[in-house]
Amino acid sequence: MADQVLPLAVGLSVGILLLLLLCLVVYYLWRRRRRKSQSQYEELLSTVPSVPACSAPVILVSQASWATPREIPFTLPPRFMTQNHCDLKNEEKEEEEIKMEAQRDILAHRGSLSVSRWYPVGNVLAGLYSVPPLNEVVAPPPGMATRLCFSVEYRHGREQLMVSLLRLGNLPPRFHGNGTLVELRLLPDDRRPRQAKARGTGPDPEFNDCFVFQVSGVCVSQSTLSVCVLSVEHDGKRHAVGRVLFPLEGELGQAGRVLWRDLETEDDTQCSELGDLQVSLCYSPALQRLSVVVLRARGLQLLTDTGVCVQVSLQIHTQVVKIKRSCVVKGESDPHFSHRMTFKLRSQHLDEACLRFELQQPRDVRSEPPALLGVLVLGPFMYARGPQLQHWMDMVNTPQEPVKLWHGLGRAT
Repeated sequence: MADQVLPLAVGLSVGILLLLLLCLVVYYLWRRRRRKSQSQYEELLSTVPSVPACSAPVILVSQASWATPREIPFTLPPRFMTQNHCDLKNEEKEEEEIKMEAQRDILAHRGSLSVSRWYPVGNVLAGLYSVPPLNEVVAPPPGMATRLCFSVEYRHGREQLMVSLLRLGNLPPRFHGNGTLVELRLLPDDRRPRQAKARGTGPDPEFNDCFVFQVSGVCVSQSTLSVCVLSVEHDGKRHAVGRVLFPLEGELGQAGRVLWRDLETEDDTQCSELGDLQVSLCYSPALQRLSVVVLRARGLQLLTDTGVCVQVSLQIHTQVVKIKRSCVVKGESDPHFSHRMTFKLRSQHLDEACLRFELQQPRDVRSEPPALLGVLVLGPFMYARGPQLQHWMDMVNTPQEPVKLWHGLGRAT
C-alpha cells in the first residue's frame, strides 16, 4: 500500500508544479502583450485621418491626379495612451491653447516635440525631389547637324571611365521611324563594342545609359572614345548614321559636364586639302585574306591630265610584304576606281600590319617616277589614329563584312 501512495504523491506534486509554471508563463505573456499594445500607436480605421485644427493643412491627392504641390505638410502622429478623466481634461485644455498658438504662427512649435498630440514639424519641398524632363536639361543646341549628347568622368581610385550616353539631336528625317543603336569602343585596345538602344524614335531619341570602361590612369589620357550611331529598320537592316571620335586627352578635367559633338557622316562633302579617298576593307579569318576595294576619290589636285592611279602596300612592321596598283583613270578630278585587291594576311599579324595608299599621277615621260598626290595609312594603333584607326578596328571586329569609309589624304613624310 505504501509503495502505491509514494508514486501517486510524487506525480501529484509534479503536476501541481507544472500547472503553476504554465500559469506563470501565461501571465507573463499577457503582461508583455498588454505593455506592447499600450506602447504602439492605435490603428486608424478611417482611410482619411481626422487631423486637429492645430496642424498644418493636409493636401489629399487622388490616384487619378499626379499634380505635385510645391510644399507638402509634414506632421508627427499622436501617440494614444490610456489616461484617466483628469488627464483627459488637462489634455483638452492643452489642445485649446495649442490651437490658439497655431493660428498665430504655426512654425513657432518647432522648439520642442510632443508625442501625445499632432504636432507640425514643417513642410517637405516637393520640388527638390522632382526629376525635370531630359529635354529641359540637355536641350540640343541650335543647328541642323546631327549631334550626340554624352558625358565622361574618370574615377582615379577605381581606375574606371564612366561614359553616360544621354541623347541624339537632329536625326535626319529618313531615320525617324527606325530604331537607333549606338556602339561604343575605347580605342585602341577595346575590340568588343558596348551597345545601347534608344528608348524611342523621332528626331531626338533618348538613351540615358551608363557604361564603365576599366582603364588605368596612364592609358586613359592616350585613349579615344569611339561612338558609332546606327539606324535599324524593322527587318533588322542597319544603316550608318555617323560617328564621334572623342580623344580623352585634356577632356577629363571637368568631370560630369554635358558634351555635344557633331556626328561625322559619310555624306560630308567637305574635302581635305589634298582630297579624299573612299576605301572598303574586309577580312576573312577562315581564309586569312584581306580584301581591299579602292572605290573612288574626290577633290584631287591634279598636276596634268595624264590620269591618276592608286598604289596599295601591305606592310608588317617596317617590311613591305606586297605592293599592288590599280588601273589609271584619266581626265577626272573625282575618279571612280572600283578596283579590288586581295592580300594574304594571318590573324596574328592584324595588330602588326598596315595598308599604305598612295595616289600617284604618271609623268609624261615614263622613265620619270610618278607624282605623289597624297598618302593614306590604315592600320592599328601602331600606325594610325582617328578615323583611320577606327576603320581598321571595325574591319577586325566585323569579319566577313565590308567596311566602307571616306578618308582625307595627307602629305608624304
